[in-house]
Amino acid sequence: MSRPEPAELGRRLDAVLDAAERMIRAVPEAEMSAPVPEGDGSLRDVAFRLFRLGLGFADGMDLGRFPEDWRHEAAPDDLRDGAAVARYGALVRGRLAGWFEGAAPREFARVIAVYDGPQPGHALLERIAADAARHLGILQVALERIGRAR
Repeated sequence: MSRPEPAELGRRLDAVLDAAERMIRAVPEAEMSAPVPEGDGSLRDVAFRLFRLGLGFADGMDLGRFPEDWRHEAAPDDLRDGAAVARYGALVRGRLAGWFEGAAPREFARVIAVYDGPQPGHALLERIAADAARHLGILQVALERIGRAR
């Protein structure tokens, strides 16, 4: 079985980020501290980390490294409610769209220093897209538990 092309993986990642943005937007600040199953932290942290993964891909490709702590960051204090986290998500999607628009095919062959060993950009993108989809599932379950399923 062949690997999906980077453009397809980029579309998948954008679709996941778009879905997360729509899911989280209406959640009020009081509900953002709800604990998340299968994750550490709150609903706010898991939503933020999902978007941070996307931004981490672009940053990692630009810097040539993807440190593990990017995957575990807590949401900054100014992202208090779902609308603020969704705005952050929209900014991440814009950054990724710009990155993909300017990326030449050879970019995906570059080897990136990832926390668990070097890997080509294509493999990192595949991994980030899968991790983001997993986080989206966790986010959906958490929203269902607080009665905000869509």
